[in-house]
Amino acid sequence: MTASLSTAPDPNAPLLQLLLRARTQQLSLAELFQTAEVLAAAGQTAAAIELYKTWIAFNDANPLLHLAYFNYAVSLSKAGDVAATLHALRAAIRIEPLFGQAHINLGRTLEDCALTGQAVQQWRTFVDATAEVNPDRISNRLLSLQHIGRVLEGAGHLEEAEAALWQAMELQPSRTEAAQHWISLRMHQCKWPVVVPSLHVTPRHFMDAMSAMSIACYADDPLFQMAKAHRYCRQTIGRPDDLSAFERKVVRRKTGTGERLRIGYVSSDLRQHAVGFALSEVLELHDKASVEIFAYYCGDPAPIDPTQARIRPAVDHWRDIAALSDIEAARKIAADGIDVLIDVNGYTKHARTKIFAYRPAPVIVNFCGYPGTMASPYHQYMIADDVIVPPENELYYTEKVLRIACNQPVDRKRAVSERPTRAEAGLPDDAFVFASFNGMQKITAPCFARWMAILTAMPGSVLWLLSGDESANERLRRLAEEAGVAKERLIFAGKAQNPDHLARIGLADLFLDTFPYGAHSTAADAITQGLPVLTIAGKSFASRFCASIVTAAGIPELVCGDPDDYVRMAIALAESPDRLAAVCESLAQQRETCALRDMPGLARRLEELFWQMQGEAERGETPVPDLRNLDVYYEIGATLAARGIEFEDDAAYRARYREELIVLDDFAPLAPDARLWPAAP
Repeated sequence: MTASLSTAPDPNAPLLQLLLRARTQQLSLAELFQTAEVLAAAGQTAAAIELYKTWIAFNDANPLLHLAYFNYAVSLSKAGDVAATLHALRAAIRIEPLFGQAHINLGRTLEDCALTGQAVQQWRTFVDATAEVNPDRISNRLLSLQHIGRVLEGAGHLEEAEAALWQAMELQPSRTEAAQHWISLRMHQCKWPVVVPSLHVTPRHFMDAMSAMSIACYADDPLFQMAKAHRYCRQTIGRPDDLSAFERKVVRRKTGTGERLRIGYVSSDLRQHAVGFALSEVLELHDKASVEIFAYYCGDPAPIDPTQARIRPAVDHWRDIAALSDIEAARKIAADGIDVLIDVNGYTKHARTKIFAYRPAPVIVNFCGYPGTMASPYHQYMIADDVIVPPENELYYTEKVLRIACNQPVDRKRAVSERPTRAEAGLPDDAFVFASFNGMQKITAPCFARWMAILTAMPGSVLWLLSGDESANERLRRLAEEAGVAKERLIFAGKAQNPDHLARIGLADLFLDTFPYGAHSTAADAITQGLPVLTIAGKSFASRFCASIVTAAGIPELVCGDPDDYVRMAIALAESPDRLAAVCESLAQQRETCALRDMPGLARRLEELFWQMQGEAERGETPVPDLRNLDVYYEIGATLAARGIEFEDDAAYRARYREELIVLDDFAPLAPDARLWPAAP
């Protein structure tokens, strides 16, 4: 970012002439900015730097000298001269102490130098100096607070990060960035209630700020999650400005020709990541006589990553698109002639969703990386299964739903260390061990209350959790004591390498799932190691995924219909060793024959679906995502989700939405949709 003044530059002036004008104070600041910008655009960064340096040296009485120093710093930064950048930014601030952009950039430069403490202090200096904000400074004050929160969070100073983000929220409640991170921080710290309205920050502000992933942890509300995803797609991803610069490919006839179908997987997670683990064997098992596999990797470099080293030779073509722009990546995909393009990220970290907005392939699919609908205009299909999306729940998804046996691929070749003893894992030898290895952001107050009820009913049992921040661990211990459970009965498992973690999972007796966002690959890992998983089937993708895994493993009796049933079942299994042993024996007997581990069958089924999509595309039958009335469902969902209803059956849930739809229709007639507001007969 550079400061600018509008004037007509003289890009043809020789550098020596420009330098002379700068020395004799005949080059205006506006001309300086414009000419330096032209030089930089032409690749003459060194010339731009020399021009700035000369102008500053001979124009030190100019009242806008701080702007020249700032733009000089930007040029120095682009040239990689960090020390000079720091000097220039500090000079700008000495001249104009409340120059917000300079404070922001100086903090970022210090952060890039790994001087995070100095970076935070720089931003705090500006925040402290602008306590009495005005419209000119509010934006930079807000940005400074957000940077403070981000850096402190990364450094593990969560309480301080939360405080900075709260200041940002109170400053501009309608800006969602700070609140989104604040909510996430509280979820990861198990601070309940997560939503804490104030005079300035209303419940609606929180609902607007929550990401689709956070909403899935907060409420089992698939209609709101769908509307939230659509809102994110429209507001954040948007429509590419340069659509006319991209030539879309027409459907190529492949059916019956003997040609292979070209399949592209786009993901930032084809590495040591849950998605990379899940897809490794599937990619190896694809029938290369039927499909030609392209992997488009958009994540961080992973040069010594064993999972990526395994995936690369498993695919026909590996493309690293991380450094490409969205349109460049789309052109690469189109040039490869991809028939079916699979979005393995969804709205997750490092996603490149705008690539799909160009529609670089005739068919675009949502699969494996994201627990819900994309609600975009260009994701036409979603691959799921009958448990996650039973037919009556298809109204919660904008894509056409196609099904496999189980939506959780597993890698049967993953390395597992030798199982440790309970003592080595910090567990008592003679206690019943309940376990939950989900991330702490998935634990809610009602979920934790259920666990405490289970522990209270089973004296001597313990709860084994994946460790979070120590303050979060201590908070859960304190909450346990408040519920009448000794804090020593909560045991926290520290971080471990994946083979070691897999080995220790089987030391527990029963895995207790979270709700409404249940275990995904974590549940598959537990079952693979012989640990039964008890779960609740809700309504949304995230709240039914674990039920799919448990069912595919052959123990559907461990899928509970409601929270009360979950508590009763956990206690019953713990009180009946023979019954639990029978479940474990059933798991062991079905281990290699159940749908969960049938990777050859999964690979064949995926190929069938790819060819089905191709056939529909050739016949002009590619589905069009149904986006009708999603703004209306968002408005209703934002109100209903704020009420904090944890669990209700499908009929009651849909009735609540219909009641609100009737009210809105009475005010202003709503157009019909295919969900809860159908056309009149």
